[in-house]
Amino acid sequence: MASSMNAMRRNFAFIFPEVKALWKNTTLFVRSICLIIFSCYFLSYSETAVEVISVTPGYLWPPHLWVWTACTHFFLELHFWEVCVDIATLVLCGKLIEPLWGAFEMVVFFFLVNILVGFLAGVFYLILYSCTFQPGLLFSLHIHGLSGYIAGVTVAVKQIMPDHVLIRTPVTKITNRNVPLCIFTLTVILHVIGLLEGTYPSMFLCGIVISWTYLRFYQKHRNGSKGDMAENFSFASFFPNVIQPPISVVSNFIHSLMVRIGLCEKIVRKYDFGAPSSITISLPGMEAQDAERRR
Repeated sequence: MASSMNAMRRNFAFIFPEVKALWKNTTLFVRSICLIIFSCYFLSYSETAVEVISVTPGYLWPPHLWVWTACTHFFLELHFWEVCVDIATLVLCGKLIEPLWGAFEMVVFFFLVNILVGFLAGVFYLILYSCTFQPGLLFSLHIHGLSGYIAGVTVAVKQIMPDHVLIRTPVTKITNRNVPLCIFTLTVILHVIGLLEGTYPSMFLCGIVISWTYLRFYQKHRNGSKGDMAENFSFASFFPNVIQPPISVVSNFIHSLMVRIGLCEKIVRKYDFGAPSSITISLPGMEAQDAERRR
């Protein structure tokens, strides 16, 4: 017993300075959001607070119009382990993504993804209610937490370092490009066996769709371009190679519809035949450092 206590003290003495240094190196925005999420965790013990802060699908639309909940739901977690996961994700963003994007773009990405996840998840449960006519889907279900933003972070990491190997086995390897779909599948399995709430996988899926759409078509870059039209960031690239062709057909059809109604711009590729070497191809949304990082 004494030896285990001594080991715990030694581990704490080693880990605490590292955590303290990491906390000091994070930006004011990251620290502020972490403190808000930690503080709001204690509101989870109040049913009234949960109802007011979370997105309740039946209250999001007329006649109630609790639209402010789309701007507050992501600060509330009901379990402390979720708070820890959220804080770790935010710190990861501060160390990995913010230096590449800048503080302003990171703030935009955080609020854009979370707010739209609240609305899109509300629409999802409204459609689900119209198919099942279960009132609990509208008034007993509460959408909350950062699962949508965590999904967005996995998409952003896939964009930045798609070929970084996380796990290598004799049979296969898992890279950053596999992470969003793998985690989504894991959330579905954990929900089926009763370890996760049903809103977690639905919010995670909404976060993948929203963050990919923003990064693919709308994010502004320093060179004045928008989006990222790289082939290894297509929607089909989220799926295993064997099913990518049919996914590409469907996603290209949806993209063409969005172009027709003016929600997206048509993909333009520029060919420089006057380059000293071979043909040079530049894609909108890809800066030189992005191409070098992918190589």
